[in-house]
Amino acid sequence: MTEIELGKLATQKASSDAVKQFGQKLIDDHTKANDQLKEIAGKANITIPDSLDSKHQSRIDKLAKLSGPEFDKAFVKDAIKDHEHDISEFKSEAQNGSDPNIKQFASSTLPALEEHLTMARDLSKQEKKTSAK
Repeated sequence: MTEIELGKLATQKASSDAVKQFGQKLIDDHTKANDQLKEIAGKANITIPDSLDSKHQSRIDKLAKLSGPEFDKAFVKDAIKDHEHDISEFKSEAQNGSDPNIKQFASSTLPALEEHLTMARDLSKQEKKTSAK
C-alpha cells in the first residue's frame, strides 16, 4: 500500500517525467501484487490491514511536503532504500518460508521488485548527472 501511495505522490509532485513514469509503474505493479496477496490471504483466512501503520504513513507525509527536484531526489532515495530492504525480505521468504503459497508469491514478485530497484538506481544516476552540470 505504501508503494502505491508513494507512486501516486510521484505522479503528482515529481518534476521529472521519468520519475512520474516510475511512480505510475509502482502503482501498477504493486496494485497487481496486492491483489494477488489478498487472494492468498483470503484462502488462508489471514486478514490484511486496510490502512498504513504510522511508520509508513510518516514516509508518505514527509515526501508529500516536497515538490519538484527536491521531491524527485527524496523519492528516488526512498525507493532505493525500500526496495533493497524488500528484496532481501522477499528472497528470504522465497527460500525459507513455510507457506508454499506465500513462498510462490515472494518468488514471483521478486523480478518486479528487482526491476524497480534498477529503475530507481538509474533515476538516481541521471539526477546526479543533471545536478552536476
